[in-house]
Amino acid sequence: MPVTVGAHHLTLFTHDMDRFIRFYEEIFDADTKFDLSEPGPGGRTLRHSLIDVGGGFALHPFQMPEPTGYEDGSTQMGKRGHIDHLALKVDDEERLQEVRRRLVKAGASDGTITDFGAVRLVTFKDPDGMEGEVARWTDSKRVLGFEERKQELWLD
Repeated sequence: MPVTVGAHHLTLFTHDMDRFIRFYEEIFDADTKFDLSEPGPGGRTLRHSLIDVGGGFALHPFQMPEPTGYEDGSTQMGKRGHIDHLALKVDDEERLQEVRRRLVKAGASDGTITDFGAVRLVTFKDPDGMEGEVARWTDSKRVLGFEERKQELWLD
């Protein structure tokens, strides 16, 4: 049986967060779990949301003030937009710790777990260099901002 049980969220970029949220709420009855504006890298304000689209899967859009290099309005495959990373979902802390151990052993992660309150995750890079996360929902309803997050370093 695979360790992962499905996708947790997909992170992507948008130029218009309000339009993006409205579309998914109106078309898919999505539930916006949070819509935050907070200090980001380089002193810019970073706006991002988590939009529950059902089945335990969410979209995590970031509003980008400048093009990322992929937005040209094309409908051609490979030129439709930029996806930042994929997060795979695990059921519980035991599975998160098992995947964490495997990622560290493979040299794909330093094993640090980041706790955002409602979500705990470990990041990795796949063999092609794509960023990934393995995440699990917690019982907390509070989402911690980037400055409030807690990190558990790999000590093994």
